[in-house]
Amino acid sequence: MKEVYRGAFSTHANGHALARKIIQARYYWSKMESDCYEYVKRCMKCQMYVNNIHMAPAILHNLTSPWPFSMWELDMIGPIKPKASNRHRFILVAIDYFMKWVEVASYANVTKNMVIKFIKRDIICCYGLPGRIIMDNGTNLNNKMMTKL
Repeated sequence: MKEVYRGAFSTHANGHALARKIIQARYYWSKMESDCYEYVKRCMKCQMYVNNIHMAPAILHNLTSPWPFSMWELDMIGPIKPKASNRHRFILVAIDYFMKWVEVASYANVTKNMVIKFIKRDIICCYGLPGRIIMDNGTNLNNKMMTKL
């Protein structure tokens, strides 16, 4: 049972499917299906991800930008290990929604002031004031200085 369930070609199937696979492998015992259900209930991977499988699909909303460089998304990548040759560990990425244009800068440490400076120097000075900047909930991207900007 363990080899069929977790083997090289396993799918972490439910109890009924596991029993069918065992039968296809030409094995059978009297309480096989109930044993398979119990075995699946004890699998940690399946228990961790079972809710994700049965989640209702969420409604998708299109984010459309009316003109180039009017809507940007900011995200921070890092810390990156090992450090780059210039000791930088973080990458700040800005992507324009309309043209998919990317602006990138690397930093050794990321502070609120560095993010503001990046937006002013690499986005506003080059492409004009954006109508909207979308950010995730990173602590260095969500602050009062960003709201003022």
